[in-house]
Amino acid sequence: MSDLTVVINLVVAFLLGGAIGWVREMEGRTAGLMTHILVSVGSALFMITSVHMLNISPSADPGRIAAGVVMGVGFIGAGCILQGRQSIRGITSATSIWIAAAVGMACGISFYVGATTTTIITIITLRSLRQAKKFIKTDKETE
Repeated sequence: MSDLTVVINLVVAFLLGGAIGWVREMEGRTAGLMTHILVSVGSALFMITSVHMLNISPSADPGRIAAGVVMGVGFIGAGCILQGRQSIRGITSATSIWIAAAVGMACGISFYVGATTTTIITIITLRSLRQAKKFIKTDKETE
């Protein structure tokens, strides 16, 4: 992987993670722009490191780093989830952080189509379906 590819992969991870984070930021969520950018870029760097490890030693296992990223992001996500007496909050934030990590991992191996498509689907889900959910709740309340 060339130095230019490394830079491009990290910048794309920054932009796509930032797009997801921007939506969360606009909704006033604690896990917003910076969190999603950092998770995405960090995950991309872990995957880039995996590729470099293979260049150094063909017996290296890049899947171990990927699995470690998924586990580490799980801990971050768990920190976002709060349980109250009557509700659980933060599941969507935890999930969007998890997706930002997946997007970053995809960028790290130059899988831009998957990363971009996932980002678009995520943004549509966060914006459009939230509006639909509000409409459905309002409609149910009028019955």
